[in-house]
Amino acid sequence: MTNKNSGISSFLQNKSAHSIALFEGLLGSFQEIGDVNLHAAKTMISISNRVNFAYVIQIGKDFIDVVLPFKQGYEDNYCFRKIKKVPAGDDYNHHLRIYQLEDLNEEVRTFLKMAYEKGR
Repeated sequence: MTNKNSGISSFLQNKSAHSIALFEGLLGSFQEIGDVNLHAAKTMISISNRVNFAYVIQIGKDFIDVVLPFKQGYEDNYCFRKIKKVPAGDDYNHHLRIYQLEDLNEEVRTFLKMAYEKGR
């Protein structure tokens, strides 16, 4: 994993140990699939291989919010709390909230792998 800037540590500053562990668990899940790069922007952390394929959009006290963009909406699942079509685009943002490391289950890992493959 490479960090494109040092903004990752400042993005995680003052976050709870639980939330940081969730973030690290998410990264570990992606790293099991392949190499990832991180880039911190003002409001999110992008995860990429060749192109961005996942975004950590919020790190709360006891959760992290992740967005996975796909070209279609995957409505038949138990993991996404919201799926929204991107205005003026052809992507569907799939919103995932992770409260526990156990939330990174087989179903979620399947979608993480699909997103990773999209980013290659």
